[in-house]
Amino acid sequence: MNYKYKYIVIEGNIGAGKTSLARMIADTYNARLILEKFADNPFLPKFYREPERYAFPLELSFLAERYTQLKKEIGHFDIFSPFTVADFYFMKSIVFASATLEEDEYKLYRQLFHIIYQSLPKPDLFVYLHADTPVLVENIKKRGRDFESAIDEKYLLKIQNSYFSWFRQNPGHTYLIIDINNIDFVNNEEDYEKIRDLIFRKRHGKGLNRTILN
Repeated sequence: MNYKYKYIVIEGNIGAGKTSLARMIADTYNARLILEKFADNPFLPKFYREPERYAFPLELSFLAERYTQLKKEIGHFDIFSPFTVADFYFMKSIVFASATLEEDEYKLYRQLFHIIYQSLPKPDLFVYLHADTPVLVENIKKRGRDFESAIDEKYLLKIQNSYFSWFRQNPGHTYLIIDINNIDFVNNEEDYEKIRDLIFRKRHGKGLNRTILN
């Protein structure tokens, strides 16, 4: 199979299933898998308890961690894998920062972000898994992470709006937005095949490409 993409990023709001899909694609195609390392971030539980106090150190720590991880892992070429799939990209930093930081903090953060962003390779395809906020809340509850228990629909909606703002402001990339509200690609093989078909068999132009799966 001749893969048209060498670097695919699976993005989405909290609880959308991006890590699950990235793992499934990597297993299906023997692709190189890059997963975000966030579990050990000491600021994350503190942020969910006191967001105003810990937002800035949290976002700075993620900025540094994501850059370090991507610079190291993307720079390493794997001859045994047909392509690379990741469950995050560096732009996630600015998406979350714009939703969590105060205006003066965000201005400083944005300057740092763009300096670093220019030095990283860009994905061939962004896949964004879109689910309504009630669905996301239910998924978050199911996975049972204590530090995520304070996440509500209002916060998730801010993150969603921030993602779409980034897409609109950066039309030079290729975005595949998949509405997954009516499918279960983790437990239903046919639903997973629908997503695979969209990613690997359909053509997508630069800018926003939207699909609702049923």
